[in-house]
Amino acid sequence: MSKRIIQSAVLSAALAIVPSYAFCESPAKSAGNELERKGNQEEKAANAEKASGKQLEKKGKAVEEAGEKSGNEAQEARGKRLQKKGKAQQKAGEARADTAETMEKSGNKVEEAGTNSDKKAAKAKSEAAKP
Repeated sequence: MSKRIIQSAVLSAALAIVPSYAFCESPAKSAGNELERKGNQEEKAANAEKASGKQLEKKGKAVEEAGEKSGNEAQEARGKRLQKKGKAQQKAGEARADTAETMEKSGNKVEEAGTNSDKKAAKAKSEAAKP
């Protein structure tokens, strides 16, 4: 009975350890994945910034038109400022999106390099095992 318990415990421990080694990533792969994730997050933030800028520009246009209709020059000037600020925010968002895309691409390259090195290492290991 105790022999059976020991065998099942050893088997369970072995099964718990094996999958963790099977899914280990090389440092290059994990660095590439991290860069890619950061790029995706940055891209989402940039898209939000662009949308916010577009909304601000739209609001500025509405304020400017309201100022023109009512003859209020201060309101008209405020609308123009809002439009300018919105355009600037959109451009900043586009620049961030470009940077994020570059970051994502370099993450993909690093990950690919890690995969290639893993393949080469596995090939060298299999060749070394052959007599």
